[in-house]
Formats: sequence, structure tokens, C-alpha cells
Amino acid sequence: MANIHCFQHVAYEGLGTIAAWANAAGHRVRTTRLFDGEPVRPVDDADLLVVMGGPMNVHEEDRHPWLTHEKRAIERAIAGGKRVLGVCLGAQLVADALGGRVYRNAVREIGWYPVETTAQARSTRLFAGFPARLCAFHWHGDTFDIPAGALHVARSAGCEHQAFVYGEGVVGLQFHLETTRDDVQGLIENGADELNDELNGGPYVQAPAAMLEDPGRFDLIASTMRELLERLTSGMPARPGEPR
Repeated sequence: MANIHCFQHVAYEGLGTIAAWANAAGHRVRTTRLFDGEPVRPVDDADLLVVMGGPMNVHEEDRHPWLTHEKRAIERAIAGGKRVLGVCLGAQLVADALGGRVYRNAVREIGWYPVETTAQARSTRLFAGFPARLCAFHWHGDTFDIPAGALHVARSAGCEHQAFVYGEGVVGLQFHLETTRDDVQGLIENGADELNDELNGGPYVQAPAAMLEDPGRFDLIASTMRELLERLTSGMPARPGEPR
């Protein structure tokens, strides 16, 4: 049993299938809902910190002052040896906490597009068994540089830096593996301006109907997410009095 802490930035980007995995495994989950004004507190009791996505960018501390506190909490979690998983904005925040640059990507990626693992991925415990090519879900306009000391483990045609591993316990995923069909529907409803504004169009922006049409895609990324989480949490020390 593990303690999992989640930083959630908007109501419509929650844990998705990560929550189902945690519940099935008997892990305890606590969420800080930053969008509801909940303060960022130390996550010293967490075994795994999960940092979710959101429409803001990592440099908007003037609009979202909690970003400053969240970045410090991520830094402390990494320095304290916690397992950390960042997804989309969360990956950018983890990259920023590790000293990586976060900036606008050349194109916006929204919809289902393939990601491919790199040669470096095969040298890591976490990504050695990851699919060489996987159609993942995307919703982002920013990207990050791979932080110093991290390994670049996935890329796509639209975004070179899709994932990194730092040590064997910190993972940043620019793409989404946790997303359910309901999650995509929520993104479409809340991110309509990103789809309708012709300035946001491009070769990697998919129509809403195409995002929702194939249920098998959701099953595939859910199983891939479960396998990654199992690797990420394996070997965590048992808490006193708790069986492992």
C-alpha cells in the first residue's frame, strides 16, 4: 500500500485511469485541488507525487500564484527521493523543477498521434518494456528541454521531447496515458477556443469527433499506464505495519 498525492490544476483534468489503478491496488490517494484554492502543503507523507495537466503554462505565476509553491513542492519531493510522475503541464513543471527550459512548441498537438521510444528508453527499467510505437492522446502547445541528468525516452513527429526519466523514480510525460473518453469530452468542452481559433490549427490538431471515435485507443493507453505505474511504484519501501 502506498500514499499517492496528486496536484490537480483544473476540474476537468483529473487522475483518470490512474485513480482506477490506485483503487484496485489499495493505494491511498489524496488530491490538492489547486483550482479550488486549496493550498500547496508539504507532501512528506507521499510515496508517489502525481502532477496533472492544465491549460496554464509554467511561467504564469502572476495569474496563478500557487505555481510558485507547487514548483517548490515538486523540487522537495524529487530531492527527498519521492517517486514523481508529471503529465502534460505536470511534466513541464517537473522539467522546470529540474532546471529544464519550458517554451512554446513549434506546433500544437491535440488528438491521437503516435509517440516512439528512443534508444535511451531501452536502457531504463521504467521504459525498457514500453511499446516502441504507441498512439497516445495529446493536448498541448508547450514543450520542454530534457533536464540535465535525465534521459530522453520518447518523441513524436510534432514534438521531439515527449518523455524523460530522471533517475529511476521521476517520469515526465508530455502525452496522456491516463485519459478516458469522458476526460476527452471534458477537454473538448473546456478547450473549444483552442480548437476553433484558426491560429491554433495545424497538422497535429484533430477534430473532436475523431478524438472520440475509437474506444480501443482508450483501452490501450490505460493498460500502458498501468504497466508504467507498476514499474514506477515497484520496490517502494513498505510503511510500518503495512504489508507489501
